[in-house]
Amino acid sequence: MVLEEKLAFITGASRGIGRAIALKLASMGCDVIVNYYKSKEKAEEVVKEIESMGRKGYAIQGDFGVKEDIDRVFDEITEKFGYLDIFVSNAVASGREVVGGFAPFLRLKEKGTLRIYNITTFGFIWSSQRAVKLMEGREGKIIAISSTGTRDYMPNYAIHGSAKAALETLVRYLAVEVGPMGINVNCVSGGPIDTEAIQLFPNYEEVKEGTIKLTPLGRMGQPEDIAGVVGFLCTPDARWIQGQTIIVDGGLSLVRGGR
Repeated sequence: MVLEEKLAFITGASRGIGRAIALKLASMGCDVIVNYYKSKEKAEEVVKEIESMGRKGYAIQGDFGVKEDIDRVFDEITEKFGYLDIFVSNAVASGREVVGGFAPFLRLKEKGTLRIYNITTFGFIWSSQRAVKLMEGREGKIIAISSTGTRDYMPNYAIHGSAKAALETLVRYLAVEVGPMGINVNCVSGGPIDTEAIQLFPNYEEVKEGTIKLTPLGRMGQPEDIAGVVGFLCTPDARWIQGQTIIVDGGLSLVRGGR
């Protein structure tokens, strides 16, 4: 229970990678605030699982692509708790609202493209500014979830990949500026992870088959693979890791260039 008495906040935590991170941190002793956008029932299920581990769980609704929502959520956290130890920026744009952002470059649409950037890039900026204020004097941890699509071409992934690339750059800048405050800032970059989000890809089956075939460890990544690394970065053992992007892809990036 190395994270006992710590409070964590994970965006987009009702399912997929966010859910896995919430449960991992709870298993390590954290009380966890679970953010959701529309999936209230799923978020409440995650809270119940957290509480079954003997930790406290809280569900909070908010659209992290809208600054007013971000401010409202952090106002609520500030009023209810007054502090924060861990912030994981995991929320991603999905569903019908980003159909125009999952497309070849020349067919990208404004609405989907802006939505993806608002959540991935600007959402991280506005959230981190608020999170830092709640971490003063607490040796906080800020972790962003990225993707190896920032480095390697993936069909229909131009906007997500470029938004995540900006996210990784922001992590490095933030790490330098808040390091003197004792706050660690890092990024976890996953290869293709088998979640509902990746299943939105028009070529999902092709991506899955190709990933399994090429990955040295011979399978698709699972949400728990990302959660395990996030959990480690939240521990005192990781306090000397700062401003880094850690790739978690089963070795896929080592061989992808040789296709």
